[in-house]
Amino acid sequence: MPEVIGVRFKPCGKIYDFEVNGIDVNKGDLVVVESELGLNIGNVVIDRHTVEEYERKLKKIIRKATEEDLHQRQENRNLEIEAMNNCLERIMARGLPMKLIWTEVTLDRRRIIFYFTAEKRIDFRELVKDLAAKFKTRIEMRQIGVRDEAKMIGSFGICGRELCCTRFLTSFEPISIKMAKRQELVLNTGKLSGVCGRLMCCLGFEYSETFPEDVALSEENSMSISEDAEPLEMIVTSSDILEEVEEPVAQPGIVGIDSHRESQRPAPQPEQQEHKGKYKKFKRHREKRNRKLTNQ
Repeated sequence: MPEVIGVRFKPCGKIYDFEVNGIDVNKGDLVVVESELGLNIGNVVIDRHTVEEYERKLKKIIRKATEEDLHQRQENRNLEIEAMNNCLERIMARGLPMKLIWTEVTLDRRRIIFYFTAEKRIDFRELVKDLAAKFKTRIEMRQIGVRDEAKMIGSFGICGRELCCTRFLTSFEPISIKMAKRQELVLNTGKLSGVCGRLMCCLGFEYSETFPEDVALSEENSMSISEDAEPLEMIVTSSDILEEVEEPVAQPGIVGIDSHRESQRPAPQPEQQEHKGKYKKFKRHREKRNRKLTNQ
C-alpha cells in the first residue's frame, strides 16, 4: 500500500492525495507537485498515511519547495496582476458581457487560468487568441458560479463575520428553504440570502444538528437554492502560442471552442414551456365549450 499525504493548494480548497515518493515531508511543509493544471506549490495538511490501491494512479510529489520556488511564485503573482489588467482591457475593447474574477498562473508559467462569471455562454475565441499572443503561453478560461465567486473574492456576512466559504468550507452543500422553515425562521429570501444571492450556507449547520433525520433532502419536496440554475463550469483553452485553438476532449461540463457555436443555441426557458402548456389547456377548454354550444 502506498504512502500518501493530503495537499491543499488554496485556503479552504479541496484536499488532494499525492504519493510521498520517498521524500521526507511532514504536515505544514510546502511541496511542489504536478496537478491537473500544471506545476503548483501546495501545503501539506494531512500527514503521511497508507491507503489502499486507488483505481487511478496517484501522482507523486516532485520535491520540497525551495527558495527559488517561493521566489518564482512571488514573481508569478506580479504576472497574475498584469494578466488580469490586460484581460480586463481586452474584454472592454471587445464588449464581452462577462465579469473577470480571478487570475492564476502555474509555477512553470506554462498556463494562465482566467476565472469569470457570465449570465450566459459567450463566444470569446478572439479574446483567447489575444491573450495567447500577448503572454506566449497556454490560456484557459473557466466560467464559474456566483458561489465560487464569493468564495474567491471574500466578503462579510450579515453576522459581521467573514464568509463561511472563505474561512472553512471546502465544498458547497445543497441548501433548501425547508431548512429555514423547520428552524422557524422568517421565510424572506432577502434576509436568508448571502452576498452571492443564494441561500446562506449556515442554514444547514443547525439543521443537520437539530433534524438529522431530514438532512438528505430530495429535490421533489424541497425548493432549490434559487430560481436560476447554477451554470456549468465552462472551460476554453488555447493549445499553443500562436496556433489555432484546438478542440479539447469532450467531457461533462467542458465546452471546447469548436463546439461552442453549437452550444449557442438557446435552451427552452421554463417560462416559455409553462406559457405553451397554459395555451394548450386554454385551447382544449375553448374547443370543449364550442362543442357544447353546437349541441345546444
